[in-house]
Amino acid sequence: MSRGKRVHTEGSLRPSGGVAMPVAAMLAAQAVLSMATVTLPILAPAVAAETGLAFSLLGLFVALVYASSMGCGLVSAALVRRWGALRLSQLCLLAACAGVGLLATGHVAGMAAAALLMGLGYGPLNPASSHLLNRVAPPNQRSRIFSLKQTGVPVGALLAGGLLPPLASWNGWRSAVWAVCGACAVLALLLQPLRATFDSDRQPRGRVGLDSLAEPLRVALADRGGRPLALSSFCYAALQLCLGTYLVTFLTTRNGYTLVEAGLALAVTQAAGIAGRLLSGHVADRSGQPRRVMGAMGCLMGVCAIVSAFASAWPTPLLLLLYAVFGASAIGWNGVYLAEVAQRAPAGAVSAATAAALFVTFAGVLAGPPVFALMIESGLDYGTAFSAVAVPALLCGLVLLRSGKSASR
Repeated sequence: MSRGKRVHTEGSLRPSGGVAMPVAAMLAAQAVLSMATVTLPILAPAVAAETGLAFSLLGLFVALVYASSMGCGLVSAALVRRWGALRLSQLCLLAACAGVGLLATGHVAGMAAAALLMGLGYGPLNPASSHLLNRVAPPNQRSRIFSLKQTGVPVGALLAGGLLPPLASWNGWRSAVWAVCGACAVLALLLQPLRATFDSDRQPRGRVGLDSLAEPLRVALADRGGRPLALSSFCYAALQLCLGTYLVTFLTTRNGYTLVEAGLALAVTQAAGIAGRLLSGHVADRSGQPRRVMGAMGCLMGVCAIVSAFASAWPTPLLLLLYAVFGASAIGWNGVYLAEVAQRAPAGAVSAATAAALFVTFAGVLAGPPVFALMIESGLDYGTAFSAVAVPALLCGLVLLRSGKSASR
């Protein structure tokens, strides 16, 4: 069945307020959950100073969050059918609330449990929001709407970076933890009045069992034309996480930047990522060729990563421009990707298709930083490591550029 002829039968939704309310609800949920997942990395110096926990545990914490997200996301399709996308989003927020609260224990076991609970919340959110937004999005605005929702990830990280350190300095790091807990709980409560409208398609008697884990796999295997997209998301996510994880260290050790200057460069990549998500969604809708848009972004991020290895002598303004383009492309592709996954999904299977797609994406998140670290430990410099991670993303970008419009399934 071709993309152009596919007909949705899962139940379109046209709320009286248009698409603004569901988009705002899912954007807020995405931002707050993003804030929750970066709470420990941002507060790590204060936490370590009090508890003596090693900074090296941060890598394990992040890995546990995304590993939990991968597993929990697989059952999200069945949960969306039974409870509805909005109720599942509320439960995701409450799981994150509990997880962030466990950080306050200051113990390794509590933080491991916190990571698993945050993944329990983070994994099903995108399948749930894709299901809901696909019901309200006009076809010619799907990429824009999905990309707008995905800006919640860098927005949440920016808010956490701007608000949590001052709060921790003022009243201790646990006060910042409780503030994030409160934000998760309050937003879950604020979403409740929307449930009757947005979960009108739920099936309360829907079955949730072990076979629900296989549903995303069945959907993914049936979509042979979508496999290049999934592979690209793996490579793009790996490079995206390496950029966010190692840019500050790269600039301080290789370019001689101060921590403040390197932090500014990282902030530039995040801000550019927000702009990149909005722009890519707009271009994908206007052109009608989301696959080529994703291809162009893969080529851009790959080239920027490789060029950065040779740009240590560039003036600061020019280097910041390079990292702005790098951030816009490496962070900006996700919304177009999720919109294309939803567009390709069989009727009634948007959440399952999204869960399968994000399983591959999160695998890239898990693989990228450790592989990068192994290259550094083996004696390669940061520039060479960035170039090595960039090559697969660049090749995937070239393949998607050549493929043109999405192939028929």
